[in-house]
Amino acid sequence: MFEVNEGVLDRIIRGIVGVALIIISILLLESTLKIVIIVIGVIVLVTGLSGFCGLYKILGINTCKIKSNKKWLN
Repeated sequence: MFEVNEGVLDRIIRGIVGVALIIISILLLESTLKIVIIVIGVIVLVTGLSGFCGLYKILGINTCKIKSNKKWLN
């Protein structure tokens, strides 16, 4: 159903950014902005862990250099 469309570097960067957004928002922000940044951080982290980005799929972007039939979330 979902093909991996993120390369290794892309996934590492998304993981780091996702965790950083979550930690920063928990420690420094308040109210609605905190919730919004946490949600964005979780989305970025999940896309990094899964290797699939829906926006990449819509735009036809694929940073994964390995061609495989590996699919996630079947």
